[in-house]
Amino acid sequence: MKSDSSKFDISRRNILKYGGGFIGTGLLAAAMGVETLTPSPVVAQNDMTPDQALAKLMDGNKRFATMKSKNPNQNLVRLQELAKGQKPFAAVLSCADSRVPVEIIFDQGLGDIFVCRDAGNIAIKEEVGSLEFGTLVLGAKILLVIGHESCGAVIATMKGGEVPGSIGTILAQIEPAITEFMGKQDDEMAVRKAVEANVLHQIEVLKRSPIISDLVAQNKLKVVGAYYDLDTGEISLVG
Repeated sequence: MKSDSSKFDISRRNILKYGGGFIGTGLLAAAMGVETLTPSPVVAQNDMTPDQALAKLMDGNKRFATMKSKNPNQNLVRLQELAKGQKPFAAVLSCADSRVPVEIIFDQGLGDIFVCRDAGNIAIKEEVGSLEFGTLVLGAKILLVIGHESCGAVIATMKGGEVPGSIGTILAQIEPAITEFMGKQDDEMAVRKAVEANVLHQIEVLKRSPIISDLVAQNKLKVVGAYYDLDTGEISLVG
């Protein structure tokens, strides 16, 4: 008997073989056991362009940074509306840092953003696969990669040297992006530039995905970098 995980065993080669026709239908969603739901006005809609989705995120961040948050979609009623399905308009890869709560800094709520978080916002294969799911199957129109001020993972990589446990596997994913900044962890501007360089590197890793690159080529998705300022709460675009 096949395990449930076999439903997700769809090779990238087959994705490329079927191309846009595969992406433009509910075939993959059905193959992965995801129901195609009739759109509901109360569920976050992704029937918008990538530019509109990005604008929605940035408008929300502006409200947050100016202390005018509306705190939408953050109650039990909303959760119950989403119980049968989700249609997030955005996907985000961000650092796991506790000071970067994605829905809060974009003034969004339940069902609005498909979020992957890990230290250093690195695009390891599990994160790439998750974001392929969030964009292709769930239909997110913008994929934002967020680095942030004083990122501990980036600073640790800049310092170099031995680290305990499995932390080194994280730093190894950051180091190729920031070689020119190694040893400059005491320079505030160098740290920011290293954080931004890491964001751009992780975007390039994500774009190696045939699924994500195909969505971008069809103008169904934008992949954008961002920097989060811990002092102001503001998001600025990178690249």
